[in-house]
Amino acid sequence: MPDDILYPFVAQKISIQGHNLSFLDQGQGRVIVMLHGNPTWSFFYRNLAILLQDKYRVIVPDHMGCGFSDKPQDYSYTLKTHIDNLETLLVDLDIEKFSLVVHDWGGAIGMGLAVRIPERVESVVVMNTAAFPSQRIPLRIRMCRVPLLGDLIVRGFNGFARGALTMAVVNKMAPTVARGYLEPYDSWAHRIALLRFVQDIPLTPKDASWKSLTEIDQGLKLLQDIPMLILWGGRDFCFTRHFYNAWLQRFPGAESHFFPDAGHYVLEDAFNAMAPRLTTFFQKNITE
Repeated sequence: MPDDILYPFVAQKISIQGHNLSFLDQGQGRVIVMLHGNPTWSFFYRNLAILLQDKYRVIVPDHMGCGFSDKPQDYSYTLKTHIDNLETLLVDLDIEKFSLVVHDWGGAIGMGLAVRIPERVESVVVMNTAAFPSQRIPLRIRMCRVPLLGDLIVRGFNGFARGALTMAVVNKMAPTVARGYLEPYDSWAHRIALLRFVQDIPLTPKDASWKSLTEIDQGLKLLQDIPMLILWGGRDFCFTRHFYNAWLQRFPGAESHFFPDAGHYVLEDAFNAMAPRLTTFFQKNITE
């Protein structure tokens, strides 16, 4: 468990088809759902959850296989499955209206649910992510898709999660924060989802999640009238400015802020600059 000062939360669990999904449920009021990517977990949102929990109900799941959720070895770790799990969680919690905060894989997962039920989405915050197909993928990530080599890098050496501690930030990460990111991924078995997420990146129509991601992209037009805030780290080796521009093309009315000296883990590098923009956005768009 990360240091209580860094992660002062008690996670809850819901059983989905026999596997436990872990999630944070903090505060009361209008609901904000925060969705992490790979290779992170709810720890990525720790500071934002603390910032917002006094005024809102903040729900932060760990996707199956991530964080403190179960890590089944024989499981369908696909985009559709993660979207289905999120929908099951919100149904179980009896959540009607909600806002989304998405990062990395959280973008495709969150938007995947949003296009299913756009009338229930109150606002969206987008950070260094994609919810549309692209063949742009860094070589260092593409290597992790190679059979056997990917297993060795991601599951054997924990190279994906450990590498992100330096590659995904501009400012050096404090040792306690680095340990927090690695905490749930301490063995070959516990790194299963990190590899499956990489393998599930849809690059061609032959890939399992290509159809799902294409349908999400086509459905984004349903969200045009929903308030959106785009916050982007400009020194992201993966989700480059190309992706930032792609969001602006799809949502020209969105409020956007580009942080040129922040990396992929934008909340680590630019939290102090982002916090007032986030609180103002939510006060404007979802405060009763």
